[in-house]
This record gives sequence, C-alpha cells and structure tokens, in this order.
Amino acid sequence: MKFRLLRILSIIMSFFFLTGFVPILSFVGPGVTVLTSGNVYKASAQFIVNQRIEKETGKNSLTLIKETLVKEEINKEIKKNAFEEDLRQLVETRIKMTKKKLDSQNLQKLLKKRIDLTRSKLNLNNITQ
Repeated sequence: MKFRLLRILSIIMSFFFLTGFVPILSFVGPGVTVLTSGNVYKASAQFIVNQRIEKETGKNSLTLIKETLVKEEINKEIKKNAFEEDLRQLVETRIKMTKKKLDSQNLQKLLKKRIDLTRSKLNLNNITQ
C-alpha cells in the first residue's frame, strides 16, 4: 500500500516538475512564507500579488523589479553625465571670460608702460592730458 502511494506521488510530482504544468516557483515563495512565519494571510497575499504582476506585465515580480532598478540606474547615469557636461561647459566658459579679462588688463598695463616709456623718451612727463 505504501509503495503504491509512493509510486502515485512520484508520478504526479514528476509530472509537475518535468512538464512545467504548474509554475512551481510561484508556489515555493508563499510556501516558504507559510512555513517560516506561519502567516497564511501574508503568503496568500504574496501569491495573489505575484500572479497579478505576472498577468499585467508578463514578467514575474523579481524580473520586473530587476528591470526597474536597471532602468533607474541608467537614468541616474544619464543625469549624472548631463550634469557633468553642463558643469564642464560652465567652467570652460568662466575660464574663457577670465582669460579675456586678464588679457585685457595685461594689454592695458603694457599700453600704459609704452606710453610712459614714450613720454620719458620725449621728456613729456610735465604735460598732462
């Protein structure tokens, strides 16, 4: 009798595992929850949510979360790169502006030195403009 029951159970179990007739993983998660916490309500809610997500998206909850996190990571990387590019352009613009100001100041100093040198050579220091 035991052998016959064992044989029937092994045939049924092999049918489930080998044919993929029942999505075993969707039963394993809630089953583990029931065994560890003893909370049947929590396990059934987990099963229902997983089934609903799979029905809506065609993906299980783990795959959906993984893809969402990857998309968020890509979006963060794009925003970071855009921010770095904006910062680089801002710094380059400020460097160019500062360089122009310094060049202008240096040109004015050079021009003033030339004027002073020319005046001293012509002895025009006493004449004001």
